[in-house]
Amino acid sequence: MLTMYRPGRGWMHRMPAGPKLALFAVLAVVVAALPPVWITVPIALAVPLAVYAAAGMGVGEGLRVLAGQAWALRWMIAITAAGQLIFLGLEPAAANTARVAAAVLVAGVVPLTTPVSAMLDALERGLRPLRLVGVDPARFALLWMVTLTTIPVLARHAAEVRDAQRARGLRPSLLRGTLPFLVVALRHADDLGDALAARGIR
Repeated sequence: MLTMYRPGRGWMHRMPAGPKLALFAVLAVVVAALPPVWITVPIALAVPLAVYAAAGMGVGEGLRVLAGQAWALRWMIAITAAGQLIFLGLEPAAANTARVAAAVLVAGVVPLTTPVSAMLDALERGLRPLRLVGVDPARFALLWMVTLTTIPVLARHAAEVRDAQRARGLRPSLLRGTLPFLVVALRHADDLGDALAARGIR
């Protein structure tokens, strides 16, 4: 599985996966719960800036990583802003878009500073109480991690489709790119299914 993990020696890399997951889950929820008013916009923008700058990757590198993460979310941000603007107006649209983007960016620090295996172990331990209601913690944690690590894979495939179109002298477009993207996405799904089946997971 593709991992977004970036090796490092900062305090966030050394922090145990369980407490880190809990800390950033709470922080993301707090940011997402900010009121839909103008003051929320600078607060929501400041939180991920502070988190990435202090993540132990170095201030410059942390901000470069944040810029890359924000660029990857550009379509989500644009669609969220457009929908909110149409139905709610300018102030709620700006605040809601800022807090949603900030919450996603803050949560994105965890896979950047935590190996997939450590996150998987932490999730499995945290979900053990669900055994009382018949949920398999190991299977649920694996499903969550597969979902998380599949997102950057699909983003990479989309970029490869666009690059291939440019290499052929074509202007990238949603219409031209949909079919080849679906082909590579389905191929990835087949490969992932085969890999899980080979490990006895069905």
